Amino acid sequence: MTLPRSFARQIVAHALADDPIECCGIVAGVDGRATKLYRAENSEASPFRYNVHPRELKRIYDDIEDSGLDVFAIYHSHTGSAASPSGTDVRLAAWPEAYYLIVSLADLTKVVLRAFRIVDGVVTEEELSVKDDDDELDGDAAGE
Repeated sequence: MTLPRSFARQIVAHALADDPIECCGIVAGVDGRATKLYRAENSEASPFRYNVHPRELKRIYDDIEDSGLDVFAIYHSHTGSAASPSGTDVRLAAWPEAYYLIVSLADLTKVVLRAFRIVDGVVTEEELSVKDDDDELDGDAAGE
């Protein structure tokens, strides 16, 4: 999967800003291309799990549909563990068509961002390419 560098930076910045709780958000796209980032609030306010509040998720999902986009990726951070899906992440993965992006803050000198697919409990790491092409992108960093 390819992610615009500006989105990778926004995701990492969100993770660092919300530390020590996990951050979360959604990346929308079209034709396999990431085009809009939605920063969300973790209603769990937990360093061990994340949950986008159902009202906020509905607002984001409605905007994605109204814009003719698809859910491209779901992102969240791990504040003290590796950038790999936890058992909880796998169990709660509800979007088999989406990528799952995980940021690890376990070592703040080397923040790691990785991409996965989670389908029927099976985790597959996907190659993540970050590129400078951020033309025509729309970031919703405030989650509004």
